[in-house]
Amino acid sequence: MTVERNETDSLLPLLTDLCGALALGKHADTDRLFDLTRTGAGPDELVRLAEAFGMMLVRVEAREFQNYQLIQQLRTKNAELEALHRVLVQKNDELQKSVEALYTPGNGIIGQSEPMRRVFELARSIARRPINTLILGPTGTGKEVLARFLHHQSPRSRGPFIAVNCTAIPDTLFESAMFGIEKGVATGVTSRKGLVEEASGGTLFLDELAEMSLANQAKLLRVLEQREVVRVGSAHPVPVDILLISATNVNLEEAVKAGRFREDLFYRVNVVELRLPPLCQRGDDILLLAQSFLERYCAEMGRERLSLSAAVQGLLLRYSWPGNVRELNNEMKRAAALTPGNVVELEHLSSRILNSEAGREYLCRREEDLHRHLDTLPLNLQQAEAMLIRRALEQAGGRKVKAAELLGITREGLRKKLQRMAEERA
Repeated sequence: MTVERNETDSLLPLLTDLCGALALGKHADTDRLFDLTRTGAGPDELVRLAEAFGMMLVRVEAREFQNYQLIQQLRTKNAELEALHRVLVQKNDELQKSVEALYTPGNGIIGQSEPMRRVFELARSIARRPINTLILGPTGTGKEVLARFLHHQSPRSRGPFIAVNCTAIPDTLFESAMFGIEKGVATGVTSRKGLVEEASGGTLFLDELAEMSLANQAKLLRVLEQREVVRVGSAHPVPVDILLISATNVNLEEAVKAGRFREDLFYRVNVVELRLPPLCQRGDDILLLAQSFLERYCAEMGRERLSLSAAVQGLLLRYSWPGNVRELNNEMKRAAALTPGNVVELEHLSSRILNSEAGREYLCRREEDLHRHLDTLPLNLQQAEAMLIRRALEQAGGRKVKAAELLGITREGLRKKLQRMAEERA
């Protein structure tokens, strides 16, 4: 008993030190601990106690190892997420810049004429400090494009842009479409945000505003004044933060006098006014737009770039364009699809333009000019033929296949004529 007592007295301080080190998270002398677990190292009670400490230490180390692995995994995932976040931020910045570029004058909105310069100057001022804006102009002048320009140049550019054509929403569906609806209002109806709520934080564009009924005008006015919407079937208002841009081809002041448009709403939507001129008043912008549309559709159709002949340019500048930019866009799409060569000629334009008053007058003048020019042609047949061949080559950019096509002869026939012309010059 005396020997066991002495061994116990000497081993207890060792276990106490080891336990304290483990409890404080310090390095423990595990070799000394495992020496105590050997058979005969001391009294049975102390050996079992040492074994218990050893098992506890193994579990602690295993848990620490698992925690270490988990931390390493989390660090790896965090690094991956940070890298992905950087990529997303970069892509978002690139997208934002591309969108801004799309709606920068000279790109998405094209115009260098004085009327358009004035519009751009005022639009940029409005965009810096966004306020409710009314865009006026004939149908097809690009009012929605200008509205998108205002949005993407404004501090709200990262918010949504919601475009609504007021003529497309029936009166019976106006409230649910614009303000939203709650679940259970009718069988099968689910909760849904309205277009106004969808635009919160960004811009709401209302096209054809003058076509909105007086009853719906009153509902819209309340939303603008209260800055909140109440979904159909709900009694709880939802706050909204929108910039309103409206557009119409109607004289709203006359509509107010005639009782077709609310005066109080007119002053709400018309804090500032932008007027887009008709296309026929934009001068050379017509040609800039035409070439831009033409290049876009050539790219979409996978064909080489097309150019406009001098005759086509002259007629485009003289035509009245009742459908404005939209009509010009469609005309260039048609030309891109139907022009066989690389130059859009008069015969590639639609009959609507060729048979218009401007078209007939222009073609008549060209015919008169041609007759006057014929009077100056050389009487010598060979000289006249040589002149026609040279002009065909010039128009074809030196390509003999194209020149032969313009002259209505084969390439071999053109080669022989060129050879004979060369011999005559020699």
